[in-house]
Amino acid sequence: MKPEILHGELFSMVKRITELYNNFEAQKVLRRKRIGVMGISSSWLVASNVDYLLAKRRWGVDFIDIKLDDVYNRFDQVTDDEIGEAAARIAQQALACREATPEDLLKAMRLYKAIKDLCMEKELDAFTINCFKLIEARGTTGCLALSLLNDDGILAGCEGDLQSIFTMLAAKAVTGQTGFMTNPAFISTKDNDLVLAHCTVGLKQVDQYIIRNHFETDSGVAIQGIFPTEEVTLIKCSGECLDEYYVSSGWLEENTNFINACRTQVWVRLDTLVDYFLRNPLGNHHILIRGNHEKALHEFFVANGCKKVE
Repeated sequence: MKPEILHGELFSMVKRITELYNNFEAQKVLRRKRIGVMGISSSWLVASNVDYLLAKRRWGVDFIDIKLDDVYNRFDQVTDDEIGEAAARIAQQALACREATPEDLLKAMRLYKAIKDLCMEKELDAFTINCFKLIEARGTTGCLALSLLNDDGILAGCEGDLQSIFTMLAAKAVTGQTGFMTNPAFISTKDNDLVLAHCTVGLKQVDQYIIRNHFETDSGVAIQGIFPTEEVTLIKCSGECLDEYYVSSGWLEENTNFINACRTQVWVRLDTLVDYFLRNPLGNHHILIRGNHEKALHEFFVANGCKKVE
């Protein structure tokens, strides 16, 4: 971490010491984290790779490769009796249930239990999974499983994106908030806003949710979450040793429901120029956090010698 000299009024120095202490504590939290990598990254991701050794040296995190066969084997052993009650409770608490069938919900819950048991066995704090392979192999999506595991405190990311799952871990360490892993779906440079979307979000992150099916494949279970209008922060870490970052505050204007985008959709007006996503984005996925945490996240990454991309 970069040192600095503190000088001036007592109040400002105490405030700065508190900020530096929080940065140091967040860094210590990350140094104990184990990230599972279930399967390889999806082939269409533009930027997702991480050099395990360099990331370990810089941040102290461990990436652990896990075969998808381990997930499949556990999935096949879970019975409907083990998850039936929990599935019924999730359905009852939903604002609505649309395309997904009861059988789809049971299969999604079986996957949730299988992955959670695997995370407990491997002592994982977070994981990312090639969820599209699950659809091919077992006819279910990972959207609901990831949603519930994020609620359980095991941070979960889609498509085998290593950089995004680390971003979620770092954001949680600094802010205490669980992030929503998103794709930019529509971008307007004229109004400096964009629509962010994905087929999963933690149920505890939203006010209400609707049970849907997966957008790209029309199969399985996905979550359409309804966020409140409020301040938000968009964050992404990148680079093979995770030494670059983007961060911006913004305002969540409304929840949208376009038919040609993933299920959970939020329209966000950014406080920085949105053409970053067209000029020099750090990959496609970015993490949305409720509340304005731009300053705290910026201070954390600067203190750890990272380069800001704008």
